[in-house]
Amino acid sequence: MSPPPTRAEQATREEGRASGPALSSRHLPAEPLANEELHRPTPGVLLLAALFIGAGVLHFVSPEPFDRIVPPGLPLAARTATLLSGAAELAGGLGLLHPATRPAARLGLLALLVAVFPANVYMAQQAERFEPLPAWGLWARLPLQPLLMWAVWRAGRRRVQTHGRAPPGP
Repeated sequence: MSPPPTRAEQATREEGRASGPALSSRHLPAEPLANEELHRPTPGVLLLAALFIGAGVLHFVSPEPFDRIVPPGLPLAARTATLLSGAAELAGGLGLLHPATRPAARLGLLALLVAVFPANVYMAQQAERFEPLPAWGLWARLPLQPLLMWAVWRAGRRRVQTHGRAPPGP
């Protein structure tokens, strides 16, 4: 089922009836759009939102494991850092769900991922403190952080319609 015609397409069709053959939609210029499909989160965005919302909720429901990974020397109490990062994950995950807040959520989540990376390094370096988690798993997740950042970067981009079609999203 194709989306309803835009105002420009309707006007072009009406002009075409009055003065000659109508132009097909592929001849119309691309326009930034009010197309419903562009505003819906893609499956990738929904997955990221669920990941961040779920992690954020866990920071509040079961904060102790998160408290333990806060590196020593941080100028905040471990519980405060846990709750702040949980709130940021919740806000970012929820922000990804709406097109108006998606770009800001992207920036906030990228900043959060940079901010918590030292905790991930601390966990890998002090693996014996986090048993039964295997040391190899703690080290293996470090290179996954840039991949997660890339996914967040892509998820927060504004999608624009081009030539009657939306570009593929994340």
